[in-house]
Amino acid sequence: MRADRLISLMLLLHARGRLTAQKLAQHLEVSERTIYRDVDALSAAGVPVYVQPGVNGGIFLDENYRVSLTGLSRADAQALFVSNNARPLADLGLTVESTLLKLFAALPSAQQVEVERLRSRFFIDPANWFQIVEPSTLFPTLQQAVWEDRVLSIKYQVVEGEYFEGEVNAYALVSKANIWYLVVEKSSGEFRNYRIGRIKQAALTDSHFRRQPDFDLAAYWEDSCRQFLKVSMERFPPYHATLRVHPKGFWYFPGYMEGHYTQIGEPDADGWVVLRVTFESIGDARTRILGLDTQIQIIEPDELRANVIETARAIVSAYG
Repeated sequence: MRADRLISLMLLLHARGRLTAQKLAQHLEVSERTIYRDVDALSAAGVPVYVQPGVNGGIFLDENYRVSLTGLSRADAQALFVSNNARPLADLGLTVESTLLKLFAALPSAQQVEVERLRSRFFIDPANWFQIVEPSTLFPTLQQAVWEDRVLSIKYQVVEGEYFEGEVNAYALVSKANIWYLVVEKSSGEFRNYRIGRIKQAALTDSHFRRQPDFDLAAYWEDSCRQFLKVSMERFPPYHATLRVHPKGFWYFPGYMEGHYTQIGEPDADGWVVLRVTFESIGDARTRILGLDTQIQIIEPDELRANVIETARAIVSAYG
């Protein structure tokens, strides 16, 4: 474990430059005393690592020191090549294949064999099925604003249908399942995530902003996602129903409700199955059930059955 930590410590310093013992301890989940002992161990092993005391001090490597790829473990090398995130990187103007090719060429021959075996057996595709690509002509403007710490003037359509218009600090761009979000800081100091597909207008202003020195994008995004899920569950609690499903209608559930249903018991003599299904809301349940017409029967709850019947009668009346 200590050997892995020493390598991680060295790579952190190489990638991020000067860091305090406190920051390193947080990253590696150890005490500051352990960090200083590790620094002594690296120094004794010939690694040019230094400690500068004082307010602007920290721990750093000699600027001419380079970490060789020969230090990569088997698992490290595999992690570099197993994932395919070409699309979001291409959106940023970054080329994946040529970068991986250069890294592959720099690996020791034994590691190259391992990588080839891995790539012939595993592949990770981050895109969802039937995902709609959201191209935006505003992307170059947004990317420039983020890169240059510029204030943006934007018009944004919120989910409720209204528009937000104003100036925001363009902090970062985040791709989640190939959907891009702009992380902004509003004039109130509040951070928000704006889906780029709903940004209708964006223009650079002449103003620059000063970033919060302790802002950590990865930590912010993780916390933001957690808060979003919490609020969504509070506003739209899951709706449960028990359904009897005809064999011709069962295909819908593994196809579109995977992970949101469980089968109760075995099929009856005619092939009907009983499912316990979790929907987003009663409206979501009604819409999906009506779409499968007579291939579904509602066992419970009674309010869902009444809701479907009322909607069906309203449809018949509208077309009558």
